[in-house]
Amino acid sequence: MSSPQSTSSRAKSESPLERLERRGRYKVLVAKLGIDGHDRGAKVVARALKDAGFEVVYTGIRQTPEQVVAAAIQEDVDVIGVSILSGAHMHHMKKLMEKLKEAGADDIPVVLGGTIPIPDVEPLLKMGVRKVFLPGTSLKEIVETVEKLAEEKRKREQELGLA
Repeated sequence: MSSPQSTSSRAKSESPLERLERRGRYKVLVAKLGIDGHDRGAKVVARALKDAGFEVVYTGIRQTPEQVVAAAIQEDVDVIGVSILSGAHMHHMKKLMEKLKEAGADDIPVVLGGTIPIPDVEPLLKMGVRKVFLPGTSLKEIVETVEKLAEEKRKREQELGLA
């Protein structure tokens, strides 16, 4: 008889397909806020998430916070990932977090990636962004973080009887 594996050792030995079968498919919305039209990085991240077994909804470029919130609710996503390269991250993220709260959807974890100055990371975290990915962050770290946040959200929903 084999001994039960811990979650962490099991996760290391599982293939993406085995993980998908165990946990179900997590759904992530990848969005580009504002007038920033540079979407190569967002598409690379979306592809990495898809390759890791996530269902990915990509909004395309030049989205408003209202559009992102509406799409996140309509698609019933587990995590929202935002990419901003324009320098307007503080304005857009503040508005996005406000709109999520107004819609009663502030339980959806939000992550942000892009060219974010280091002094802006702490204020972004304080406004509710769960993780800020700076240039050079590995795709592996992004996938693992998004998976952890999605798992935490699903656990909270189960505890509240919403799942």
